[in-house]
Amino acid sequence: MERDIVLEVLNASNFKFWDFFFAAFNLRRVFFRNFVETCAILNAKSGKCPSDCKFCAQSAKYNVPIKVYPLLSKQELVAYALKAFERGIDRFSFVTSGVSLSRKDIKVIGEAVEEILSFVPSARVCASLGQLSKEDLKFLKSCGLKRYHHNLETSKEFYPEISSYQRWEDRFKTVLVAKEVGLEVCCGGIFGLGESEEDVASFVRSLKELEVDSVPVNFLKPIKGTPLENANFLTPLACLRILVALRLAMPSVSIRVCGGREYNLRDLQPFAVLLADALMVGNYLTTKGRNLQDDKEMIENLNFRSNLKI
Repeated sequence: MERDIVLEVLNASNFKFWDFFFAAFNLRRVFFRNFVETCAILNAKSGKCPSDCKFCAQSAKYNVPIKVYPLLSKQELVAYALKAFERGIDRFSFVTSGVSLSRKDIKVIGEAVEEILSFVPSARVCASLGQLSKEDLKFLKSCGLKRYHHNLETSKEFYPEISSYQRWEDRFKTVLVAKEVGLEVCCGGIFGLGESEEDVASFVRSLKELEVDSVPVNFLKPIKGTPLENANFLTPLACLRILVALRLAMPSVSIRVCGGREYNLRDLQPFAVLLADALMVGNYLTTKGRNLQDDKEMIENLNFRSNLKI
């Protein structure tokens, strides 16, 4: 049987883990040197999602007091993106709630992308709009969209414990279709749902099979009103083990630390930068993120570089 580095890292003794950590750090230096890419997202359409993902505040099935609104106007979408690029953020993504998006809303997103690129031709604009058709993804690419984001969330085996409304196989297929039309893909998930080490290994194998360009790593921050409001599966070191495993399994793939990093990594956040080459900065979908100045200082204190401007 092929050696599974993910299981080796997750089950390593505390002493052996640090050997893996330094090996992962060296790979990060080889492929990404000391640069930290940053990205930001906009909750462009919020709430009323028919799905039942147990970690998500935007599900219509749970009683979570969040802001609910339809897709923002094209002018608002453009303004948010341009503000992010002015601050030196490398990538900006529109994220919408729901399983998919209407053709009308997709047209608005496409027009917003075109307008952003008319102001900043080098802008890297991304989108996370659910399970879109090949035709819709082709349209977005023709408008200038660079990368499509769609998470598997967790392993194929564990996914039914987390969501019954959407099929894991449909998520996998959406990523394949995005790749087929020529878009880069950002595909990862969320850890701390109660998954096993075997689930993490299976999840990583799926990401490798898809040959994704970027892996967004979210760590669960339990939200009151969701079925996982009392979940307590992660420690800062457990988060680092996951990042080490991902880097060793996917040395040249961009690993992006996203939601829940402040809550779960705590004082060990700088260690994550030694493993992952990218950070999501600013606020998340329904929760606040870390101050941009603090992230800039953390990166600089490590003698790493970013394009952030304050």
